[in-house]
Amino acid sequence: MTQRDEQAVVRIKQLHKSFGSVEVLRGVDLEVDRGEVVVILGPSGSGKSTLLRCVNLLEKPTKGEIWFEDILVTDPKVDINHVREKVGMVFQSFNLFPHLSAKRNVMLAQRKVLKRSKEEAERSAIEQLEKVGLGDRIEYMPAQLSGGQQQRVAIARALAMDPHVMLFDEATSALDPELVRGVLDVMRELADGGMTMIVVTHEMGFAREVADRVIFMDEGVIVEQGSPSDVFDNPQSPRTKDFLGHIS
Repeated sequence: MTQRDEQAVVRIKQLHKSFGSVEVLRGVDLEVDRGEVVVILGPSGSGKSTLLRCVNLLEKPTKGEIWFEDILVTDPKVDINHVREKVGMVFQSFNLFPHLSAKRNVMLAQRKVLKRSKEEAERSAIEQLEKVGLGDRIEYMPAQLSGGQQQRVAIARALAMDPHVMLFDEATSALDPELVRGVLDVMRELADGGMTMIVVTHEMGFAREVADRVIFMDEGVIVEQGSPSDVFDNPQSPRTKDFLGHIS
C-alpha cells in the first residue's frame, strides 16, 4: 500500500453508474486524502452529484469499487449504515423536520443512530449550532429561519455525528444570493479546521479560495484536475476552457 493509500479517506476505482440505458458515470477514479478539500465542477448532467451520492450508496454503483477508509463500501455484505455514520452529507434541500426546533433537529440522529443520551446529544447540538453561528436560534422552528440558516442547521446536524468526511451537494444552489455567503463561511471554517470535504458547487470563488484540488467533470468522466490555479488559470482541456469561459 502506498503512502497515499494510507492517507486516503475515500478511494474510488473505475466507478460506473447507469440509469437504464443512460451511462452517467463512465469509469471514474478518484482518491481524497485526509484533510483535503476537493471541489467538483462541471455542467449539469456531468455526473457530479451522482458521484457524490455513490460514496455513501445513496446511489448504488453499476460497477467499480468505493473504499471509505479501510471499508469496501461496494461490498454487498457491508453495513452501509455504519459507514454513513462517518460520512456527513449536506444536500440542496435542507431536509429538516418542520415540527422540531433547530436543536431537536440536530439531536435526533445522535439519539437514534449514535445512541447518545439526551444530555450528551443536547450538549453537542448546542455546540454545533453555535459553531455555525446559530447559538441564538437553537429553539427556533425551521419556518422561523431563513434558507441560509436552515442550511446551517443541516450542516450542524451532520457535524454532530462526528463525521470523518463531509459531502456537500450544491449546498448553496437553492439559496438567495444574499444567503449564500453565510453557508460558504461555515464551509470555509470547516476546511480551515482540517475537515475532509468533497464539494459539488457552482461557486467559483469558493473553489478558487478553499479547494486543495479542483476536478472538472463532463459526460461522466474526470476531464481535468489540479490545483485551483492550474485549473482556473491554465486549463489544459478545451472542454474545461469552454466551461470556464461561459461562467467567468
